[in-house]
Amino acid sequence: MNSQLERMKTKKGFIAALDQSGGSTPKALLHYGVPESAYTNDEEMFNLVHKMRTRIITSPAFNSEYILGAILFEQTMDSKIEGMYTADYLAQKKDILPFLKIDKGLADQANGVQLMKPIPDLDEILRRANERNIFGTKMRSVIKEANRDGIKEVVEQQFEIGKQIIAAGLVPIIEPEVDIYSQDREQSEAILKEELLKHLDDLNENENVMLKLSIPAIANTYKELTTHP
Repeated sequence: MNSQLERMKTKKGFIAALDQSGGSTPKALLHYGVPESAYTNDEEMFNLVHKMRTRIITSPAFNSEYILGAILFEQTMDSKIEGMYTADYLAQKKDILPFLKIDKGLADQANGVQLMKPIPDLDEILRRANERNIFGTKMRSVIKEANRDGIKEVVEQQFEIGKQIIAAGLVPIIEPEVDIYSQDREQSEAILKEELLKHLDDLNENENVMLKLSIPAIANTYKELTTHP
């Protein structure tokens, strides 16, 4: 884990999003050239999307020169590529860090934000993630309006779950996405930065998180976050 963490901290590269869930899979397959008429149930659909992901991951172009990490859907974590579990294949064959999407989607909008839906089986997911040699996790919330109470709630939820993930030995990606079409985006980002700094300051030196943030309306809005220990 320490060598993987150091690589994540110091190396350059993209984090590939291969985590389409049940709701977004049909659209992903359609863009790939597989119409809905090609499958009759979820099992067939997920088998097809795993074949698609396998083709991507095994491509020579999908390598550690360009790709630093890859985010997997829960079912992909339990599937195999060339006889190896996907995370093991990524780490051992490609030198790419495996992440797991753990959120269950977004709740309805309230206070100008969309929190994550509850994750009732989080402990079990994290246990299995460790069994499958996952490095980190990914979970997304959305900020639509510059509502201080709502943004505070988003960040609190992200870090509360993030600490559970850290306690399980994984590194969480904290992802409070600000809607780039928001009318008061600059204000939202200013509030978000304040809240993120508060929670980062509360972490101890052994509690590491990653931040995945929308490109800000004003350049360098989040620069202070990049230098936080």
